[in-house]
Amino acid sequence: MTAAGIARLAGVGRAAVSNWRRRHADFPKPVGGTETSPAFALRDVEQWLRDQGKLAEIPARERVWQQLVGHPAGAAAALRQVGAVLLLVHERPAAWRELRGAADDTELTGVLPAMLESVLTGRLGPEHPVRGLTRAALAHSAALVRAAGDLATTDGAAAAYGFLLGRHLDANPRQYTLTPPGPAALMAELAAGAGPLGVVLDPACGAGGLLAAAREHSAAPLTLHGQDADPDLAALTALRLALEAPGAEVRVRAADTLRADAFPQLAADAVLLHPPFNERNWGHDELAYDPRWEYGFPARTESELAWVQHALARLRPGGTAVLLMPPAAASRRSGRRIRADLLRRGALRAVIALPAGAAPPNNIPLHLWVLRKPGDPSAVPHLLVVDTAPAAKPSASFEQGGTPTAGRDKFDWQTVRATAVDAWRDFDRDGGIEEVPGVRRSLAAIDLLGDDVDLAPARHLPPPAAAGGPAELARVHDRLTATLARTTALTPHPGADATAPQPPAARWPLTTVGELARSGALVLRTGGAGTTAPGGAAPAVLTDHDVIGGLAPSGTLPETPTGTPPEEPVLVQEGDVIVPVLGGGATARVVDETTAGAALGRNLTLLRPDTVALDPWFLAGFLRGTANNRQASSYASTATRLDVRRLQLPRLPLADQRRYGRRFADLATFENALRLASRLGEQLVQGLHDGLTDGSVAPD
Repeated sequence: MTAAGIARLAGVGRAAVSNWRRRHADFPKPVGGTETSPAFALRDVEQWLRDQGKLAEIPARERVWQQLVGHPAGAAAALRQVGAVLLLVHERPAAWRELRGAADDTELTGVLPAMLESVLTGRLGPEHPVRGLTRAALAHSAALVRAAGDLATTDGAAAAYGFLLGRHLDANPRQYTLTPPGPAALMAELAAGAGPLGVVLDPACGAGGLLAAAREHSAAPLTLHGQDADPDLAALTALRLALEAPGAEVRVRAADTLRADAFPQLAADAVLLHPPFNERNWGHDELAYDPRWEYGFPARTESELAWVQHALARLRPGGTAVLLMPPAAASRRSGRRIRADLLRRGALRAVIALPAGAAPPNNIPLHLWVLRKPGDPSAVPHLLVVDTAPAAKPSASFEQGGTPTAGRDKFDWQTVRATAVDAWRDFDRDGGIEEVPGVRRSLAAIDLLGDDVDLAPARHLPPPAAAGGPAELARVHDRLTATLARTTALTPHPGADATAPQPPAARWPLTTVGELARSGALVLRTGGAGTTAPGGAAPAVLTDHDVIGGLAPSGTLPETPTGTPPEEPVLVQEGDVIVPVLGGGATARVVDETTAGAALGRNLTLLRPDTVALDPWFLAGFLRGTANNRQASSYASTATRLDVRRLQLPRLPLADQRRYGRRFADLATFENALRLASRLGEQLVQGLHDGLTDGSVAPD
């Protein structure tokens, strides 16, 4: 097991494990791995933790996981074995109990292969991908098999396998490209728009997320077909679906779909597909005369259009396919002829743009293509284009003091889902749709058959009224005028006659933040830790960008890896002082009631003063001094880093601190007014530019 595994076992952070290795000479020595990532024996670590009083009992699921990752055949092969055993426990509990109690290890591994093959064949068909479960393969797995069976009796077979598979996928993020639950559920909901799903195919099924999502919109009997080129992933997905969907017929195959289609005669109700993007070696040279290219032979650079046509070929007439596509597939010139034929024949029904970050790769806004197997040749084809990003953006309004009501680059997934589903249902039901500028529109296919056949929604959606229209621009103008007047009133006076002789600089006795922390006058905490349970509610995260810009908390906590307890974040309180440690700027922010409760983000330090001894505004004000920041900063690397403990402030009585604090608070109010004026000014200028150029605002 690795240091990360030890940390999970003991319920601590990895830094604590490193500390134990340094401080305790009797800490177990590595038995494998590398110098930077050593591996330790589970038995030795468990005993040491017990001797130190740091572990009462290892949870059963953690014990199974550690045995699984340490298996000689590798984690994926061990997970196949465990999944097959869990399926046996689920399908034939009485047979398992009898075998578990009567057989020793040799008998167990000798009898299991035949029993497992019988269960797998009955549940997954004779050509199932969970191969290689021979007596020799199970020779080193008796303890793992027993532990997995025991875990199934306490947690349930499906939950036990879900935990182990989820942990395996989390531990290998670069090896697997997963479809997030939100987009997967949306794709299944779009596919089921015409009615419940009976036969569903995912020809690049990966970990099975799309097929699992289809169960929520299924009719009995349900048949799930999947195929993946990775034999391990195909096997693990088959076991997942068999355990999660006990009433469904599951057929998963391991092969390259485009070169060796496992379901050539299938006529599915729905195809859900997240194809591999930008593949050059998809079979272009071998598949030139394949009958699936009904809409044109895809170019070597258009692998996604090969997957589109494969999906259409496996649909029944009237069946629906939903594919997650890169945005380039809607506009590349090399694919324009195929896109044109998809439009002419009414196969491509909708292109829906998702916000950037909805699914990996997270830096680009992916598209959903909704296709239908043409059935009525007399129908006049139309295309629905939807852009969910504008509808899902947070409000751009500002609260008093210049703080945006929502963070940057965030979106509400429920709004994204509702925007896409409502548009598709209206369009699919009536063939037309009420146009919403900037969000959705129905276009006749013939209007799109230009030189490029560019189907990107943003190119065909009329822009929304500039900044909300003239009425909204008038409100922005009035707010800006009032804010500028308020800014003028708040402009601080230097307080000294510029012509008078300047007094000498004050010489106070100084202390440091580090000394105040040691004396108990303040508590010092660093940000960045903290996770949240998958799907659970979590506080917003105050980032360094928010602190520097005077913004509301805009970050989010990462999800805890499956099966690991969430880490408690540091939550800010009213009166805390937050200091960014990177960037070289002199910034300190006093937390107000609107920000209290947020989690402290990375590269931030929290100072929580004892208000009996230390005024928060006095503290924040003196920490912002330029000279103070310069003497406490490190310039040893390419980024300037602030050592908050070295920041200085004067030793003053509390009454004098409060005099300074009131002055610093007034400066903060003025600074917030300036920020608000700047944002409103930018909004007004851009809105007027947009209004003048789209005709919604007259030049005079």
